[in-house]
Amino acid sequence: MQQPEQNRQGIIEQTLTEITQPFKDLFKASQVLWGINISYILEGLTYFGVLGLLAIYFNNSVGLNDIDAGQMVGILTGGITLSMLFLGATVDIIGVRKSLIISLVLMLIGRVLLTIGPSLFGTTGMWSSTHLMTMFGIFWIILGYGIYQPACYAGVKKFTDKNTAAMGYAMLYALMNLGGFLPGLISPPLRRSFGISGVFWAYVVLTVVGIAAVAFLITKKAMKEATEKLSPGEAEDVDEIEQMPLREKMKYYFKNFPLFDLRFLYFIFILIPVQTLFAHNWLTLPQYTSRAFTGFVQDNFEFFVNLNPIFIFILTPMVAALTTKSNTYKMMILGTLVMASPTFLLVLGPNIYTLFAFIIIMTIGEAMWQPRFLQWVAEIAPKGMTGIYMGIGQFPWFLTKIITSLYSGYFLIKYCPDHVPANQLHTETMWFYYGLIAIISPIGLLLAKKWMIKGFKTTADDTAAS
Repeated sequence: MQQPEQNRQGIIEQTLTEITQPFKDLFKASQVLWGINISYILEGLTYFGVLGLLAIYFNNSVGLNDIDAGQMVGILTGGITLSMLFLGATVDIIGVRKSLIISLVLMLIGRVLLTIGPSLFGTTGMWSSTHLMTMFGIFWIILGYGIYQPACYAGVKKFTDKNTAAMGYAMLYALMNLGGFLPGLISPPLRRSFGISGVFWAYVVLTVVGIAAVAFLITKKAMKEATEKLSPGEAEDVDEIEQMPLREKMKYYFKNFPLFDLRFLYFIFILIPVQTLFAHNWLTLPQYTSRAFTGFVQDNFEFFVNLNPIFIFILTPMVAALTTKSNTYKMMILGTLVMASPTFLLVLGPNIYTLFAFIIIMTIGEAMWQPRFLQWVAEIAPKGMTGIYMGIGQFPWFLTKIITSLYSGYFLIKYCPDHVPANQLHTETMWFYYGLIAIISPIGLLLAKKWMIKGFKTTADDTAAS
């Protein structure tokens, strides 16, 4: 009887080791990686904190109506995604540390201009001096963020090895979502005491702290030590690319430019259908929960709309720890399938239990595939081209925001209109169509698996797993 008991104990210990070891590896990670993580959580907090108040700021302080204020927010969010397409290569040209510092300084300039506009001019309305100043601030934020995010993921690629890579990407993604949650705790008391401008000044200070974190933690000495600690053969030596003459460097970039890679293009664009569920978090879910439900859900619809970021922060590192040895492409297929499938639960009709199940299961799926997507793009990038691959990899997300916004309003008017009793809505049909759209991604990834795996170089673990 002792032998089975010992076997069970051994299995439990082995399972706990597999779960906890990636966390231990990450906590032993280099000073450079900690610098990137600290900067990223501060930047996530600042970005989402500003974003959540920006439309109201344009209403109250700049004097714009709801339509114009919404367009200003759209310029910021869409502009950032688009700027990554053009500026992602910056990190490949000048390196991770310089890219992070330059990008944060640009965002600092932008946030100062955005904040001082109303008090500096005192004018209001579209195309007023105040409006032009705030728009000029947004321009610098867009430029900075277009460099910043590719630089962070290029840094994770450069300073992690096979033991820490999956957890490194997962933690970066989780910290971004934690940043999306924290303003809800920090912003309200500041706003009540000092107004929205006071909150924005606090975010300006956090941007300065982020610059200091990069400057003091991501030093040349720390980068050298981080590279030396990597497993043999894991370090990405891009010095030879950075030291190339400009003409040779441009020739190298043209030869390896990602838009010439059909497999890469297929991979990033086939994810658009499942990514529409992200966009529905703000295009459809608020209206759905406030119109199709009554009672607690209707009265507290913001709670359900904002559950995803905190769940992602909790679940992403856990999922990464449990799947760190799993094949990246396989996780993409399974993750997109898990994310798309619970949409069909909403076809059963408005119900708090199916709503909770949809949010939780969708979030688990997101935690399975989204960090792996970023990891996959970084892994397949040729030497010294991680930044441009990461930048172009974000372009379909820009298209997703645009495409989803073109039809979501029509579906709401047809199946979930306002000022109609909840029992007379037909939201089941709406979610059925949305489920059919989302499920295209895992099917497309599965059908192209052999072609994709054959065409891309992956890590040793992935190659063995496939």
